[in-house]
Amino acid sequence: MHARLTSLAQLTFGNLASRIYLALVVAAALFVSVDTLFVHHEDASMAGIWLFLLTAPTIFALMALGTVFGEGVAESAAFLYPALVVAVLVQACALGLFVRLLRDGPQAARPHGA
Repeated sequence: MHARLTSLAQLTFGNLASRIYLALVVAAALFVSVDTLFVHHEDASMAGIWLFLLTAPTIFALMALGTVFGEGVAESAAFLYPALVVAVLVQACALGLFVRLLRDGPQAARPHGA
């Protein structure tokens, strides 16, 4: 179990592509936070769209899954913020898998026993 978690963490955080992606997400989250807290807008700000663009398509799949529990649940902050975090982590891990596949070839995608 420990080895799997270590491997998953290595895929998610242990390569340059995933780190760049995570840095972009953090920069976008800081931009959205500053825009929300300190900038006055006559209409709604579109700054938050950057987080959704960076987490697409995973966030949209999670939001569609959230509608199973009702529209109110899928649109609530209590669902949306954790869904954004999960989407970022899933995509960083997928990016790590892709980098490993490119680096090690097709053998890296197969389980050890196959």
